[in-house]
Formats: sequence, structure tokens, C-alpha cells
Amino acid sequence: MSWNRERWRDEWQRLQSVDWQALDITEAGEWPSLLKGLCGVLAFLMMSGGVSWWLVGEKRDQLVIEKRQEVRLLNEYRSKASEVAFLPDIRSQLETLEEQMVLMRSMLPTSAEIPSLLDSISDAAVDNRLTIEAIRLRPAVSQAHYVEHPLDIQVLGGYHQLAQFLSDISQLARIVTQHDLTLAPVEPQGEMLRLSLLARTYSYRESVDEGSTL
Repeated sequence: MSWNRERWRDEWQRLQSVDWQALDITEAGEWPSLLKGLCGVLAFLMMSGGVSWWLVGEKRDQLVIEKRQEVRLLNEYRSKASEVAFLPDIRSQLETLEEQMVLMRSMLPTSAEIPSLLDSISDAAVDNRLTIEAIRLRPAVSQAHYVEHPLDIQVLGGYHQLAQFLSDISQLARIVTQHDLTLAPVEPQGEMLRLSLLARTYSYRESVDEGSTL
């Protein structure tokens, strides 16, 4: 049934004259056609929304989760791509550190080499014409990854001789650190000085263990 202009005008006037508070669903058949059409459209929209919420809601939630995961994975990819770009430099630095570790380890004496290190310190004192009062080894001190070997050193000599002696100790093939240096005259009016210091050398724990096992 086609509607002409007059029919549209009549239905529009009926819709405007509707008493909305007096509408009764049981009399819906007598409602203006426009009102029935609007109610039909509204019912269709509500039904479509309900079906969409029921069928699509779960997929929408899953889509949100997938998008969040996509962002996380993209950030991880960018981070790893950045790490890969610096990988050659990191490998080069690692190789340099390993070489330095090997070199440093070669400069640490084993327990079996400690007596020869004491002899080297004594030789340095003799070469500088110093009088040795004491060069003795204290008990070893175990640390997490290495062992300290403290040495008490006390020698007598002139200022320049003592300075050269300290320099010779620092240039030994094995690492020896110097601590708690004290320098005092032997006699109030004399030129002879007494040098006392605590020296430390170090060895790896595994080196100590191997020495004790042999």
C-alpha cells in the first residue's frame, strides 16, 4: 500500500495528537502507523543489539586481548631487534673482557707459587740494599671467589731505596697490592728509615683447591 502526501500528513497529525501517557500495549493495533513503525524499528534495534552483544561480545573481548598481546609482542620485537643490532659490539666487548680475564688470572699466583713470590720480594729488598726485618705470610683469607694472601713486610733503608723497592714490588709478574704503609726514622738524627706495610696477593679458589688436592 503506497502512501501519498495526504496519508503522510494524516499519520503525522495522528502521531502528534497521541497521548503518550495513555498508550496501552493491548491497543497497539489502533496506534498510528508511524508510531507502530517507530516501535518496530526500536524493537529491531534492540534485538540486533542483543544478538550482537551475545554473539560478538566474546569475540570483541578476545580481540581486545589479542591487540594488547600484539602491542606487547611488538615491543619485545623492537627490544630484541635493538639488541641484535648491538650484538656484534657486545660480542667484541665480551671477547675483550675474556682476554683481560685470562691475562689477569695469569698474574695471580697459585698456592704453590706463594713461596717463590716471597723470594721475589726478598730479592727486590736485597737488590735495593735494604735490611730485611720481616717478610712473613699471614693466614689466608677466603672470599667468595678468591683467596687473599696477606704479607707483613718490614725493611730498613734510605728513602730512595725504599721508594724503588715499592716500585719493584708493583712491577712483579704476579699481582701484589700494597696497604697500610708507614715510614719512620730508625733513629731521631739518622737517615735510616723503617718501612712497614701490608701487602696482599690473590689466588682463585679453584687454584687453591687444586693445590690442596695434589
